[in-house]
Amino acid sequence: MRVLHVITGLGVGGAEQQLRLLLRHLPMRCDVLTLTNPGPVAEGLRSDGVRVVHLGMRGNRDLGALPRLARFVRRGRYDLVHTHLYRACVYGRLAARLAGAGAVVATEHSLGDAEIEGRPLTGGVRALYLASERLGAATVAVSDTVADRLTGWGVPAARVHVVPNGIEAARFRFDGGVRRAARARTGLPERAFVVGGIGRLVPGKRFDALVRAVAALPGAHLLLAGEGPERAALRRLAAELGAQNRIHLLGERDPLGDGPDGRTPGIPALLSAMDVFVSPSREEAFGLAVVEALAAGLPVLHVTCPAIDDLPAAQAPGARRIGTGPEELVAALRGHMEAGATRLPPPPVVRRYDIARSAEQLLDVYRLALAPRT
Repeated sequence: MRVLHVITGLGVGGAEQQLRLLLRHLPMRCDVLTLTNPGPVAEGLRSDGVRVVHLGMRGNRDLGALPRLARFVRRGRYDLVHTHLYRACVYGRLAARLAGAGAVVATEHSLGDAEIEGRPLTGGVRALYLASERLGAATVAVSDTVADRLTGWGVPAARVHVVPNGIEAARFRFDGGVRRAARARTGLPERAFVVGGIGRLVPGKRFDALVRAVAALPGAHLLLAGEGPERAALRRLAAELGAQNRIHLLGERDPLGDGPDGRTPGIPALLSAMDVFVSPSREEAFGLAVVEALAAGLPVLHVTCPAIDDLPAAQAPGARRIGTGPEELVAALRGHMEAGATRLPPPPVVRRYDIARSAEQLLDVYRLALAPRT
């Protein structure tokens, strides 16, 4: 089976990283075409031996990208085209149909109630999505919450298949030696109480609320891994609150391990360095960072996380859902700070979201999409 994955861009993000991880566990060789921005994830894919092609699309209205994409699909003689993220889903489904590809599958990674991929969800955006969705054989939702949103839009339930995001849990297993080294390399006192957050620095993630909460707790530190347009504003906020020496904005970090220099802690090492993890976002499609934090044995505070909220509480006893009010977050963090650092055993939800299991579920969708229609 020849499979082409089409994605809007390959900068560092949850969907992009999930694609890279998934390809490591699929049995067939896959190519990846990115419409724009062949960023750090493209480099990672190439280091994994994956062929990555940049289409060079200039913007949402670059209609010339459509015939170029269709020609690429036709020449590659792909049995299946799998699209990821809104723009790639719209252009990729149409191009695959024009090229005569055997089947098209699309994954919806980031659909909220009012936003899609951090942008307002307008009537026009929804109409274009639904029109292009009919050109595919199946649509994959990364959580039950996203599946419900899709069917609420009018996508037939029979065409929607839930294949959750996944992780390699062993990467995140807590290690005391890694904790000490990561704290030293990040400039943290060995015995400091450390709050953590991971994600793109955009308004919807509400990391400003997390900065304010940590600033209100004398002696507490915040490790925030991620990049985005809010970085400068978060740095100014920390300075205004007199907490600039306790708020550590780390930029992008490798989700699979330490940096190439061997001294820049990646996400697994940073999770070992933390004492509690917070996800303050009001809206998520899955909540992968929360699952990674639970795999590291961290207690978690989250506003919303479909990966956890869609399941019985016993699946993730270390996760606590909180509201959006600042007082509640400060009180919850103070309680953890006073109780002292505690490491928990990875809960059952971590096994549920094993990436190998997700890859098997996706293969089932591929087989269904390619099956002869009767």
